[in-house]
Order: sequence, then structure tokens, then C-alpha cells
Amino acid sequence: MQRRTFLRLGLGSALVLGALGAGLTWWRPGLEHGRFTSATRRVLVRLCEAVLEGNLPEAPMAREAALQAQIVRLEAFAAGLPAATRDELGQLLGLLALPPGRRWLAGVAPDWAEASVAQVQKGLQDMRLSSLAVRRQAYHALRDMINGTYFSEPAHWPALGYPGPADL
Repeated sequence: MQRRTFLRLGLGSALVLGALGAGLTWWRPGLEHGRFTSATRRVLVRLCEAVLEGNLPEAPMAREAALQAQIVRLEAFAAGLPAATRDELGQLLGLLALPPGRRWLAGVAPDWAEASVAQVQKGLQDMRLSSLAVRRQAYHALRDMINGTYFSEPAHWPALGYPGPADL
């Protein structure tokens, strides 16, 4: 191996390892002590708006209240998961909270707070149709978790056409 090639390889390796190390110090799991982090809450609010579009109230205050109630249901759902699954969910949400994770995994370029519902829906559709299994799995996990917790609330059953359990 020539000396220049060796030096380039060493410099390139140092840059990659430095970037990886910086990314690891920047990354935080989405769940800390059983609670969503503030960054995770921003991710989930925007994802809930995109997934539940048409089911959330239109009035701003009622919409905000519905979204906050949804975050509470999601947190309760996460608390009931087995520890290993909860850790994986925390890793996924932590990754989505980071700009590279948001762009690569969800396909959403703007920050979550600035992304429109249409941009997030397009990102979710791209995840659903992705050739990468990890993106498709993340999409299905997020969509099922959001829909499952939202429609577990009896007040939301009429939107599904479900009258409730039959009296026996």
C-alpha cells in the first residue's frame, strides 16, 4: 500500500469514527424513565396529526386537547410494553427526533415542528412503500400504535362505525 493511500484511509476512518462518536453523544432515546422526552413528544404530535387527519377536531383548542390526550394514551401504551419492546420503541423515537433519522427514516426534511401534515403524510407513505424492511416496519409500528391507542377510546368508536360491545 502506498503511503498516500494509507494516509487517506487513516484520515477517512478518523472522520467517520469522529462523526459516529459525535452522533452517539447527540442521540438520546425517546423514552426516559418511562416518559417521552420533549423531542419525542414533538415527533409524536406531528405523526398523530398526519395519521389521524380527518379524525381530530378542527377547532385549534379542541385539536390541541385531543393531541395531548393522545400523547397520554401513547405513553400509557408504551409503559405497558415489555422492557425490550419499550427500549426498541424508545430507540426508534429517539432516532426520529434527530435530523438525520427524520430525513432518512421518515423522509421528512423540515424539523418536526415546521413540517406540514402533507409533508409528514408523504414521508409516511414513502416509509410504507420503501424497499427497506426497517422503514416499512417502523411505519407499521407507528401507524398501528397511533391508531390503536386513539381508537381504544370509546368516544372515538363512532368514527369507526363501532357501536360498542353488545350487551349480553
